[in-house]
Amino acid sequence: MRWFDIYRKVPKDLTQPTYTGAIISVCCCLFILFLFLSELTGFIATEIVNELYVDDPDKDSGGKIEVNLNISLPNLHCELVGLDIQDEMGRHEVGHIDNSMKIPLNNGDGCRFEGHFSINKVPGNFHVSTHSATAQPQNPDMTHVIHKLSFGDKLQVHNVHGAFNALEGADKLSSNPLASHDYILKIVPTVYEDMSGKQRYSYQYTVANKEYVAYSHTGRIIPAIWFRYDLSPITVKYTERRQPLYRFITSICAIIGGTFTVAGILDSCIFTASEAWKKIQLGKMQ
Repeated sequence: MRWFDIYRKVPKDLTQPTYTGAIISVCCCLFILFLFLSELTGFIATEIVNELYVDDPDKDSGGKIEVNLNISLPNLHCELVGLDIQDEMGRHEVGHIDNSMKIPLNNGDGCRFEGHFSINKVPGNFHVSTHSATAQPQNPDMTHVIHKLSFGDKLQVHNVHGAFNALEGADKLSSNPLASHDYILKIVPTVYEDMSGKQRYSYQYTVANKEYVAYSHTGRIIPAIWFRYDLSPITVKYTERRQPLYRFITSICAIIGGTFTVAGILDSCIFTASEAWKKIQLGKMQ
């Protein structure tokens, strides 16, 4: 059965040690160590895989989306500030006050509005205005700064970068005080699934905006800050994964085998060239 042995001994004339071979061996070991540590880091770390599909991911939400709004109006009194909500299902709510808070600014001359409310998963709008005030001001100043506008759960994942708070820092303090502001939002459902299979539901959005002073046949229309939204049928899903163990082992074997194979070829070429050069030198000396 000796003929079946695939690990035959290498002839002695092929095992002659050389300084070049030693240098190549040391370089190979260092190179293998570097690649091994790189593969190990990639194996330990998780990767985020994203995909797109058409569906409503959060079917247990009751057809609702949670909204978080934080906006400052430095030149409008808090008693004038209100939130109104409308949509295509017939909802028309003026002066929404549940889960909301008004914080006076600039010695009471301004207001910071913070609200947490829900909207239906149909096209609609919510707007900050003076419509719910008992008496309308003559010249309401709608200049503002948006600190936060987000939908759904908050995702704090290092490898996921998206437009979850696209209007953060929007500054309209230099705008016409009597102008209305329209923010047109396209909301994209987003799902994040971690290693344990737990899913969190959030929403990204794109935004376009315009500002204008509106008039009707009775005169100037009271300005407001409008957030008009529509939902995209496309859902973005991020899945947290780790490289399979078999793939890691395969990579390590390929690194070791490939490195030593290339090193053997390189050493053989150098050794052959060296021997040929020695023979040429001996021929010249004779």
